Amino acid sequence: MKKFAALLVLSLVTMLPAMAAAQSYVPELGPSPPQDAMQLYPGGVEKAVAALPDIVKRVKEASNVPGFALAVVHGGKMIFDEGYGLRDNRDDTSKVSSTTIFQVASVSKSISATVAAIAMTKNHSFDWDTPVGKVWDGFHLNLDYVSGNATIGDFFAHRSGLPMAVGDELEDLGFQRKQIVGSLWMVPLDPFRISYHYANFGTTIGAEAVAHADKQPWEPLAKSLLFDPLGMRSSSYLHKDFIAAGDNRALLHTRVADNVFEPLYDRDPDQQAPAGGVSSNVQDLAKWMILLLADGTYNGLPMIDPKILQPAITPQIVTNRGKTPDMRVSSYGYGFNVGVNANGRTTMGHSGAFLLGAGTTFQLLPSADVGIVVLTNGAPVGAAEAVAASFMDIVQYGKVTRDWYPYIKPQFMGFYKPVGDLAGKDKPTNPAKARSPSFYAGQYTNHYFGTATVLADGEKLVLELGPKPMQFTLEHWDGDTYALSLRGENAPTGSLSSVKFVGSPGDRARVMTVDYLNENGLGHFQR
Repeated sequence: MKKFAALLVLSLVTMLPAMAAAQSYVPELGPSPPQDAMQLYPGGVEKAVAALPDIVKRVKEASNVPGFALAVVHGGKMIFDEGYGLRDNRDDTSKVSSTTIFQVASVSKSISATVAAIAMTKNHSFDWDTPVGKVWDGFHLNLDYVSGNATIGDFFAHRSGLPMAVGDELEDLGFQRKQIVGSLWMVPLDPFRISYHYANFGTTIGAEAVAHADKQPWEPLAKSLLFDPLGMRSSSYLHKDFIAAGDNRALLHTRVADNVFEPLYDRDPDQQAPAGGVSSNVQDLAKWMILLLADGTYNGLPMIDPKILQPAITPQIVTNRGKTPDMRVSSYGYGFNVGVNANGRTTMGHSGAFLLGAGTTFQLLPSADVGIVVLTNGAPVGAAEAVAASFMDIVQYGKVTRDWYPYIKPQFMGFYKPVGDLAGKDKPTNPAKARSPSFYAGQYTNHYFGTATVLADGEKLVLELGPKPMQFTLEHWDGDTYALSLRGENAPTGSLSSVKFVGSPGDRARVMTVDYLNENGLGHFQR
C-alpha cells in the first residue's frame, strides 16, 4: 500500500508541468487544498436555468411521467420555480404549479436529518454520537451491545446492522410505528457499523430518538424547529395534511407498463414519516435548500451549528466502492447521499421513490452555492434524477455531458422485479392434490407478525394477516403449497409467494411458512 501511495505521488508530481502548461487543466484554488476543484463554466447557473424548460420537456416526453415541479436556489434566493404537466393524468385541467404539493418520499430523510441538527443545536444534551438507549428507555435490538451503543447517527447513516427495508413488511400489514419499532429486537442483525443497509425504520428510530431526547413527538417537533421558522406552510409529516390539500395535491401515478402511469393508489407513510412521510411543494423546499447552502443560517438567523451540520453532509459509511479502480466511491452521511463530482466538487442530495407513484430528488453543489429540487408524481423511473443531473452538468461544464434519462432509467428497473419464490414460475401442470380445507384452516401464531388466520371458503383458502386483518386469497399450487398474490409498495406487479403448510397425515397443519415474510427467517407461523 505504501509503495502504491509513493508511486501515486510520483506520478502526480511528474504530471504537474504538463498540467501547468495547459491552462484549462489548472484547478481553481480554494482556501485549502481539499477545496481545490476544476473551474466552473462561466455563467453556468444562468445557462442551466434557461435550459430547464427544454430539459423537462425532453425527459417528460421520454418518460411520460405525468407531472413535474422544480425549484432552483442560488446566492441565497430562489431563482426558478415552475410546474409542468398534470396533477392527475385523467384531467387535462389539473395543471402542476410550483405550489402543488407532492409526497417527497425519501427526500424526507434529509429533511429529518436537518430537523435533528436543529434540535441538537438548541439542546446540547445529545448529538449524533448519543446512544439511542441513553435517551429512549426500553429501546432494544437483537444484540445487547448494539442496543447499548448504537447512536442516533448510526441509524441516520443506515449502519446499525438492521437488514435492508426491515419493518416495511410490518407497515404493509397495517402495524403502527410503535409496534414496528418494538418488534425489531427479534430481527437478526448484520455486523454493526460496517454494514450499510438502507432501512426506513432505521431512519425512523434515529428521528424518534431525537424526539425522545427533546421530549415531544416527532411531527410537532419538526414543525416547530424547521417548517414554522422557514415559513414552510405547505410542508407536513402528516398524511392527513397532504390529503387536506385537496385539488392542489399531485396524485400518485403507479407504473402499469413501460411509459404508462395510472393514479391507482394512495400511500400513507405516517408510520415511517421521518423516512418517507413529508409532503411539500418546491417553493417550501427551496427555503430548506437555502438553509443548507448557507451552512445552517436563514435570513441572517443561525439555526444550525455548522459543526453539527457538517457530519450529516459528509461521508459516514461507504455505500458503493465501485467496480473498477477508476470509479469514485459513493457514500452516505446522516440522511444525505454525499460524493465528489468529476471536477472534484463535493455534492450532496437524496432521491425519493414510492413504487405506488412518486419519484423525487434534490441536489446541492455548495461550491457553486446552487441547489435544485425536482418532484414528480410518477413511479420512479429516473426522470427526476435525469433533470437534476442535466441541470448540474450545465452549471459545471456548460453543457449536458450525456443523455441522462436512458442512462439512469435502467438503474431503477430493479424496483419492478417481482418478489416471492413463485414469481415468474409456471403453475405445475399435474399438481399433487390439496388436502381438505379443514386441514389448513385455523389460527397460527408468530411473535413478529402476530396472529394469522386461515379461513376455509368452500374449497378455497383465505389468509388473514395484520392487526386489522387484511385478507389474501390463497390459490392452490401443489400439494400443501398455496400461492399468495401480492401487490403494494414493496411488491411489484407479478409478485407471487408460496405459503407452505406442514402437518402429519390425518392430523392438521401445524406450521405455515409465508416465503414473502421469511426474508429474515421470521416467516414461520405455528398453530
